Amino acid sequence: MKFIHITFRFEYTDFIDSILDKHEITDYVRYPIVEGRGSDGKHFGTQVFPGNYTVVQARLDDDKIKIFFEELEDFRQRKKAHEHLRAMVMGVEDSLGF
Repeated sequence: MKFIHITFRFEYTDFIDSILDKHEITDYVRYPIVEGRGSDGKHFGTQVFPGNYTVVQARLDDDKIKIFFEELEDFRQRKKAHEHLRAMVMGVEDSLGF
């Protein structure tokens, strides 16, 4: 089992949700509007630093990581604005309730 952490511009939440649904990832946590800093500057939801990010965290079986990442990478390649998507995978040593 792996733990996946995804950050992306909040306006793409519906699309990321559709990827999660397609891969039958039903247990996840979403932090809908968080502040962050990307390659093009700060995104704090203000007039000076517009925009926000969304964070999704979920567990994913080892054998599903590759195809899930391929779909996320396909999304990143579609538009320059999608390049802000970041994802990382961490191993899970132990878990409770899964």
